[in-house]
Amino acid sequence: MSIHHQTQSSGKGKNLGQASPGIFIASTGQHIGKTTTCLGVFSGIAKRTSKVGFIKPVGQEFVEIGNEARADKDVILFREKFQLTDDYLHMSPVLFPRGFTRDYIDEKVRVESLKDSISTSFAALQQNSDFILAEGTGHVGVGAIADLDNAVVAKLLNVPMVLIASGGLGSAFDSLALNKFACDRMGIKIAGVILNRVLDEKRDMIIDYMSRALARWDLPLLGAVPYSQILAHLRMDDYARLFKVPLLTGESHRYRYFNHVRLVATSNEVYEQLIEPRQLTITPASREDIIESTLAKYQESCNQSATPDLKPGIMLTGRYEPRADLVKRLADADIPMIYAPVNTFEAMQKITKHTAKIRIEDSEKVNEAIQLVENNTDIDELLNRVSG
Repeated sequence: MSIHHQTQSSGKGKNLGQASPGIFIASTGQHIGKTTTCLGVFSGIAKRTSKVGFIKPVGQEFVEIGNEARADKDVILFREKFQLTDDYLHMSPVLFPRGFTRDYIDEKVRVESLKDSISTSFAALQQNSDFILAEGTGHVGVGAIADLDNAVVAKLLNVPMVLIASGGLGSAFDSLALNKFACDRMGIKIAGVILNRVLDEKRDMIIDYMSRALARWDLPLLGAVPYSQILAHLRMDDYARLFKVPLLTGESHRYRYFNHVRLVATSNEVYEQLIEPRQLTITPASREDIIESTLAKYQESCNQSATPDLKPGIMLTGRYEPRADLVKRLADADIPMIYAPVNTFEAMQKITKHTAKIRIEDSEKVNEAIQLVENNTDIDELLNRVSG
């Protein structure tokens, strides 16, 4: 059976009591920044509470953790970052692997058994925690095809919900309305809203108007997390993972991020005028003139400063691999480079559609997320709303 649920109980999916208070965090859509927001909220609550537990009741992207067990990747992130000791099986009770929805419609899986696993796991965490943060999967309706959407799970756990929305106004409120309606039908209390990736130049306006708009529902705006280049931009490691290739050079800069991604289809003379700091250059491996110019520009930057700000990266594409001597020169210069055997158009298509997920290995991103969210979210008001 493709479904993964690892705990058993006689609870039969009934709503749990609140031996420990908690919250359920969901977003209004995909790629809103739910996990990064959860990191900061968890950290803030942990500073005010002696023992905080974490659960991802329903996961989709999982990692093998040995002994034929699996856990959602966000569970691994939280467990390692905050040195949690709870059992993986309780923190990640249900997973939806590929093909699960067909199995469910074919009645190979019963929703009551899934609810039972979630209830049992949550109850086990309650025994060792003063507060529990439950992270949802996507927007409130995700999982509806299996009768186990986020609203259903929040109702099962008997905890209020916090909604994470994009840092806009009109479209953000519209998305909030759709997700609120899904909560209302289940009688889910919403503790408040956190906006993510709010642009500095619009921050005061958005906080003012969104706060007044949310007052219609008697909901507070709990936070307005600023846009961060560090969190938004892909790293060299992200590109390597996306194309499933190794870094050929510059391993020490695996987590370098780039403000600019430039597909080079111009002459070398034009390219030399367009090289910017923190630029990922995408070009066929046959364009050795472009590689030479990047090396020369970087050397020039090094000669001008002990801490050069150019910080380039290179992605080579095409049928033919780069010559060994050029790879060695890039390695000697410590410039991160990958080679992907695809054409440049395919490469850009894939990059444009991709959103990187935060991982425990990228400590700079993890710490940036925690600091940004904590500093721009009213954790005390959130706790007051939950306890109220």
